[in-house]
Amino acid sequence: MLRAATGLLAIAAGAGIAGCQPQAAPAAFHGSDISGSEVGKGWALPDVDGTPRSAKDYTGKVAVVFFGFIHCPDVCPTTLAQLTQVKQNLGKDGERLQVLFVTVDPERDTPEIMRDYLSRFDPSFVGLRGSPDQLAAAAKTFKAFYAKVPGEADGAYTMDHSSGMYAFDPEGNVRLYLRHGQSIEDITADIRRLLG
Repeated sequence: MLRAATGLLAIAAGAGIAGCQPQAAPAAFHGSDISGSEVGKGWALPDVDGTPRSAKDYTGKVAVVFFGFIHCPDVCPTTLAQLTQVKQNLGKDGERLQVLFVTVDPERDTPEIMRDYLSRFDPSFVGLRGSPDQLAAAAKTFKAFYAKVPGEADGAYTMDHSSGMYAFDPEGNVRLYLRHGQSIEDITADIRRLLG
């Protein structure tokens, strides 16, 4: 009986020691964790139908915002293609990913052009298109850069712009900055973690 009691005390002591050990920290995000920052706070832009939108409209989903333009030759279509693949990789949870594409070229990117272009990637992707003042205000909240760059021909131009993405959690809080060039696997893992 004494041996049994001693054995139980040893097990209890061992369990106590194990319980006092520091727990392993959860795996870090692949993107930059910007939780609690002012980035993207209070932004709002109309969608292509003129309805004002913000991260709060997508509560229950992970909303990914990025700035670009339809005539973009590489970064924008690459990013949209990546996000299309991420949504597919998420399986059923893909329905809880909302991509929000903010045009920095509202002069050329009409609502019709944006609808058609985005639907080629995924019909659920939402285009946001504000007035120059609305766009400037939204870009400022995200600390995003964009500028018109004149082309060689008269009236021709392209747009320089920030290439990263901003991910909001299902409660509508900004959580991650995802760099252009991150792998589809890393973005998928980060989105999956935000979805819980």
